[in-house]
Amino acid sequence: MSERPQAEGREAYRHFTQIATRWMDNDVYGHVNNVVYYSLFDTAVNGYLIDSGVLDIHRGAVIGLVVETHCNYFAPIEFPKKVDAGIRVARIGGSSVRYEIGLFAEGEPMTAAKGHFIHVYVDRDSRRPTALPEPFLGALQRLQVNTP
Repeated sequence: MSERPQAEGREAYRHFTQIATRWMDNDVYGHVNNVVYYSLFDTAVNGYLIDSGVLDIHRGAVIGLVVETHCNYFAPIEFPKKVDAGIRVARIGGSSVRYEIGLFAEGEPMTAAKGHFIHVYVDRDSRRPTALPEPFLGALQRLQVNTP
């Protein structure tokens, strides 16, 4: 039997991006709706890759397609709080990467949610898996952590 997922501290993540929540992110229950968390995951990871100079979303030959995603929720986040999105890389394959993301309400020491997604990197035109370019690998390795 697997262990129940637990919140994690900030030290578990290699890079942080602060993202503002928006009025429209709250649902009728007064907290950020679950689907918004996946958008925050994408924003944090792709922002890091763009800022690192390895992802050109308009003209780059290599693009990432999400093939798996998951999220565990531990505490609510609500507008107008900012979110600190921590990212790390758990696995780098030949053409795939497992990103793990922790979302922290601004100033909080533990994740309000954590999850992962797997990108398979493909040729923009053929949509066939392709090897990750060397500069891309360098940016990913800076985020890599040891996993069991």
